Amino acid sequence: MRNIDVRDVRTEHAMIAVGAGGTISGTLHFPLEGVPRAAVAVHPATAVPQRLYNGFAQYLAAEGFAVLSYDYRGTGESGKARDNRGLRMRDWMDDDVPAAAAWLRERFPELPHVAVGHSLGGHALALGNGGADLLGFITVASHAGVSRSIPDRAERARVELILRVLGPGAARVLGYVPGRRMGLGEDIPAAAMLEWSKWSRTPGYFFDDPTMHARERTARVRTSVLCIGLDDDPWATPAQIGVIARQLVNAKVETRTYSPADAGVGAIGHMGYFRRGPGVVLWPDAAAWLAARAGKSRS
Repeated sequence: MRNIDVRDVRTEHAMIAVGAGGTISGTLHFPLEGVPRAAVAVHPATAVPQRLYNGFAQYLAAEGFAVLSYDYRGTGESGKARDNRGLRMRDWMDDDVPAAAAWLRERFPELPHVAVGHSLGGHALALGNGGADLLGFITVASHAGVSRSIPDRAERARVELILRVLGPGAARVLGYVPGRRMGLGEDIPAAAMLEWSKWSRTPGYFFDDPTMHARERTARVRTSVLCIGLDDDPWATPAQIGVIARQLVNAKVETRTYSPADAGVGAIGHMGYFRRGPGVVLWPDAAAWLAARAGKSRS
């Protein structure tokens, strides 16, 4: 991967209205010159601020894409968790993701549209929230977050302590979860934590929640999908990624699993794919896949 020259990339701040109420703060990255080859929405993981995706977005923009990154409501620059205590995980997936995708389509109606979803963002895309005209999407470490399926005992115990005891307790007492203190990234609205805790205790994750209608929704997805996993990710194991991927019964699904050795680094884990170290090796493959789905060959 060539070095990213930020002089090749322009950025604009985006304020995106959500139909259910509130606004999303985002950043649009696009090439300094010429017409972008395609538009890419990057849908974030739970409690992960958009700054994690800056390097990836800048790389794609330097490669000719228009890229939108953003924070879910109640996280990062899109408001405080304690002021949005009623927001659930499904509200991010069913309201914020479609709002971001629609904003990008309105801004670039003439371009082909593709998307990337990290963890929860990939769930939202698998549930059909990326838009009917989406030509393809990549999921990164998007798994069924069933805590008892975490192979490492110490990690499983840590996660279950957070998702079953500390997180729900803080949600009920404080109205939000101090995610930074618990090693979860950004602070999390109370309702999101309580929903996450509930889903994590069932073998099928949100597929076991009848109010989500998840199997019907994933069956309606008919686009191309690339599911990326990292073999040192303690949460998103191949088996748990498969729980989501297998429900995309009418999509054209491809899976790729990378190891730290593939990227020439010591570790990647759940967050590392979007860091520049592994990205030097891994991002060109993603850019090529997105360009191919958008019908554009890389120059």
